[in-house]
Amino acid sequence: MANIENQKFITLDISGKNYLSWVLDVTLHLSAKKLRHTIEEDNAASSEERATALIFLRHHIDDGLKYEYLTVENPLELWQNLNDRFELLKAVVLLKALND
Repeated sequence: MANIENQKFITLDISGKNYLSWVLDVTLHLSAKKLRHTIEEDNAASSEERATALIFLRHHIDDGLKYEYLTVENPLELWQNLNDRFELLKAVVLLKALND
């Protein structure tokens, strides 16, 4: 059986066109690693957990997004920033899917 750690998913495109699938992939991975709480409000994550989650998130976003959010040091803040940036796009995609 292949090592799950070596299987990677696509990075979040700077346009956000793959945001919905990226969110699902990230939440599943963080859940599997018992780190999902690091992107939830009012969490009690340790500094090591936050660092691990932040490294993971930054590894799976476009280089342009990495540069734009270079100073963000908390995975929850990065998660929220990306959601704020792409939530309108998410609504458009879901609305289009409902109409099809």
